[in-house]
Amino acid sequence: MDGHRSLVDTIVAQATPPGLGAVALIRLSGPGAAGIAGALMGCGGDAMAGWAPRQGHLRCLHDPRSGEPLDRALVTLFPGPSSYTGEDIVEISTHGGHTIPATVVEACVTLGARPARSGEFTQRAYLNGKLDLTQAEAVADLVAARAPRARTVALHQLERGLGSRIAELREQVLGLAALLIQHIDFPDEDEAPVPLDRIAADAADIAARIDLLLATAPAGELLREGAVTVLAGRPNSGKSSLFNALVGMERAIVTEEAGTTRDAIEAVISVDGFPFRLVDTAGLRSGAGRVESLGIEIAHRYLEGADLILYCHEAGKAMGDRDTEFLESLGSPVVVVRTKTDLVAESGPASDGEMPVSVKTGEGLERLTQVLRDLVFRDVVESRDEVPVVTRRRQAGLLRDAAGEIKGFGDALASGIPAEVASAHLKSAESALEEILGVIAPDEVLDRVFRDFCIGK
Repeated sequence: MDGHRSLVDTIVAQATPPGLGAVALIRLSGPGAAGIAGALMGCGGDAMAGWAPRQGHLRCLHDPRSGEPLDRALVTLFPGPSSYTGEDIVEISTHGGHTIPATVVEACVTLGARPARSGEFTQRAYLNGKLDLTQAEAVADLVAARAPRARTVALHQLERGLGSRIAELREQVLGLAALLIQHIDFPDEDEAPVPLDRIAADAADIAARIDLLLATAPAGELLREGAVTVLAGRPNSGKSSLFNALVGMERAIVTEEAGTTRDAIEAVISVDGFPFRLVDTAGLRSGAGRVESLGIEIAHRYLEGADLILYCHEAGKAMGDRDTEFLESLGSPVVVVRTKTDLVAESGPASDGEMPVSVKTGEGLERLTQVLRDLVFRDVVESRDEVPVVTRRRQAGLLRDAAGEIKGFGDALASGIPAEVASAHLKSAESALEEILGVIAPDEVLDRVFRDFCIGK
């Protein structure tokens, strides 16, 4: 049996980050969890047999080799199958720090547990039918959430918001296949029980429902990663001051000297609950020195991968031909920010689509953040609450496959291809939807899903 599918061994890991802290949590999961915990408490393998589930017990832990005390800890039993993994779980809350938790984990290994791999607890929950694959992915998204809206979407997915919708679509595809069988089984009737035009219409409806989900995918992925928003412009155009104002603290050096920013500076901010990765870059100009030129090269690399670009240009100064050529060369959405409006008499936008901003007075900052949110996350902001958000490329790719097969089925019927031949598209669509849920999941897919989890989750 493949290693990650083996459920006969007991695994252990620290579930809280290593380092200084008041409490550390250590997890055991598997058939030997209770026995190992009992031996650790020096009470024998059946010490937890009479324990009430999910109630903490204060116990002294001992080194299994020397018998010396390791710590006084809170020990809780979660019997399977009513546990996170579906197996017996024991959670041990020790004092924090580096030494105590590591020593307790080592003692568990000495008693027969195996160090858990990344995401192995959640993987066991999936393999034991406690979660579908979209829920497992939501666990990772929830832990890594960079902003409140990302957390909300992950929680909705963990509550099976997306999984339920995918399961409904799969049932609709199966229902469509059943209608097709009725049609095929009555080929000699004057009027088939289910007309082909009705089947084709149902297929178009399913494809439209999938397309509705797919519309959330671009913004959904950015919810997980944060939208890369690059501040660009000439030296002394107000980039670093705007960066500091948006971040809410002095992160970038601001002086009157041109070329102060030599490298890219990043910070993650939340705009109305949506995550943005702000990047302050070196001023773009020719004739810069060697170090500054390296910073300009870095700026160009960030610009190539940007989700959104804020091009800073001083209010009251006309755009030159080089500015226009540069803006036309960019492949990402651009917002032209007219900075330092407090220094000019007219603070209105120089032209349509330009944003006047003063970091000194605060003018335009709130409006600018609203524009950022709407440009990047409009589909999520405007989507109805009942439409789940697709957050993973894996999910979006399989949804596209399913939609393509459904549309291919409709095209096949319209072109006169026999219904029994066209039905192969429905089977492929069903398989794609099942792979999203993990009903069928090749080992390499599971490896990709769980490899980015933290140890202990």
